[in-house]
Amino acid sequence: MIIHVLGVPMDLGSGRRGVDMGPSAIRIAGVAERLKELGNKIIDNGDIDIRIMEEIRVGDTRARYLKEIARVSHLLAKMTERMMKLGHFPLVLGGDHAIAIGSISGIAAFARRKRKKLGVLWIDAHGDLNTPATSPSGNVHGMPLASVLGYGPVDLKSVGGRFEKVNPDNVALVGIRSLDAGERKLIEQTGVHVYTMSDIDRQGIHRVMKKALARVTNGTDYVHVSFDLDSVDPTIAPGVGTPVKGGLDYREAHLIMESICEANVMTSLEIVEVNPILDEHNRSAEFAVELVQSAFGKRIL
Repeated sequence: MIIHVLGVPMDLGSGRRGVDMGPSAIRIAGVAERLKELGNKIIDNGDIDIRIMEEIRVGDTRARYLKEIARVSHLLAKMTERMMKLGHFPLVLGGDHAIAIGSISGIAAFARRKRKKLGVLWIDAHGDLNTPATSPSGNVHGMPLASVLGYGPVDLKSVGGRFEKVNPDNVALVGIRSLDAGERKLIEQTGVHVYTMSDIDRQGIHRVMKKALARVTNGTDYVHVSFDLDSVDPTIAPGVGTPVKGGLDYREAHLIMESICEANVMTSLEIVEVNPILDEHNRSAEFAVELVQSAFGKRIL
């Protein structure tokens, strides 16, 4: 497989600095080398150039740094669409989770031109289903999934074109353990399916993943996996943008990625919210690389 690695060193969507160094940390942890060991060809497309907070205005405090985030999202969408046109695999390294607006929109635009459908598997502690009207913080990294479902600012909804990026029936959220009131309403309104940590505790990760994968593959041709490292418990991955206690344990996280690989449906992947400032000896980035390896077929036997 030919894998395009693209860094999006953006922390504009986050309320905390540091995730802009995530792509570098993941590269230092050896993501390219580990994927080559699994028989893949790696093309590193470098990083998208992004203006930092000190250079730009916050703008609307209900959607901070919206204009620059929208600009980056449009550029990222074009790049992921181009990778898909080549028949290659986009591997996007974040950066905060606002980057998903660009990656998903580009892949959705490619699918639309092919008259095909996209499913999205969203692995996260948070729903990221806020809009400027519901967000308690105004941080756009809490809005990307709402944006690709058609809710929120036009600047974000229009990335990749004005069309339905993904049908809510083909969206599954796994590992959720923190939702705002507005997000709960949008979940009820859209019908996106949410598998919380309580569901994982009760049913086990294998059963949850079987259900989630069935949902994102039902009638779809492509599946985008968006993995926020804060879905993992901070005792395992302390260096993340928004740590929340009670997350996935080591084996649960790996089994998620192993299940994705076994299903042989993943056509694009992004890893987001690695924050080296909060990390211990690049431990979280190294774990992120392990998870990527599992998604691409590394096994115990």
